[in-house]
Amino acid sequence: MLDILVALIPAITWGSLVFLSEKLGGGPYSQVLGTTIGALLFSIVVYFFTTPEFTTLIFIIGFISGVFWSIGQMNQFRSIEYLGVSKTVPLSTGMQLVGTSLFGVLVFGEWDTGKKLTIGIIALVAIIIGAICNSYDKSANGGEGNGKSNFTKGLLILLLSTVGYVAYVVIIRWFEIDGWTAILPQSIGMVVGAFIMSLKHKPYDKYTLRNIFTGIWWSTGNLALLLSIPLVGVATSFSLSQTGIIISTLGGIFFLGEKKTKTQMVFVIIGSILIIVGGVMLGFTK
Repeated sequence: MLDILVALIPAITWGSLVFLSEKLGGGPYSQVLGTTIGALLFSIVVYFFTTPEFTTLIFIIGFISGVFWSIGQMNQFRSIEYLGVSKTVPLSTGMQLVGTSLFGVLVFGEWDTGKKLTIGIIALVAIIIGAICNSYDKSANGGEGNGKSNFTKGLLILLLSTVGYVAYVVIIRWFEIDGWTAILPQSIGMVVGAFIMSLKHKPYDKYTLRNIFTGIWWSTGNLALLLSIPLVGVATSFSLSQTGIIISTLGGIFFLGEKKTKTQMVFVIIGSILIIVGGVMLGFTK
């Protein structure tokens, strides 16, 4: 039970991350750069309490994982410009869940019994359907003109974001690097990746400083995820972490003022229920 609770910490921190960053302000480049600086500061503090032993391989893999994360996060923030928070996060979550679950089951042999596989697939389908319901917008998906164009652009950017996020999680699991050891080289890779991608945009402003807090908040969830992966596996831990999209969706609606019709709100409620049910079911695949 404690293992599942640890795996749920990222749901709370990451679920509130995007709308928290939007509240703090700034464009995608200042948001990501500030977030990575906060993550680096967090990891330096953790390092002095844990003093893990680094090898060249661990440092390189952790660094590469961090670069992939910065690609994922930068493009998720970019897609918000086209889709909004309450639509971006559910769609992004569904894509990430498909990718990480396929790796977890097919490559790492997780959900290794018929019962676990059945429960896992049903749970995953429930979460994905819930994510689609939360992002429902008839005008954007089926309409003409600017709405449809923005949806297409946002979706393509999210595909690139998904590649970054999936690689960030899987590469650490592949080389069996534990969370305490990974976070410092990982955060260095995050800062370097964010700095390179934002170099020509010069995001050195007050919004970058504000989003340092976002990075510390993110790091709390990241550490919990990395610690939970060896306990409950990639597929279960990452899927549970993504149930926080309920927080993102509702935060975008109620705190950022994103407009929803009555029909869309019905879909949001249905989607949120499906996500909660799916998250609970994933707990039984451990």
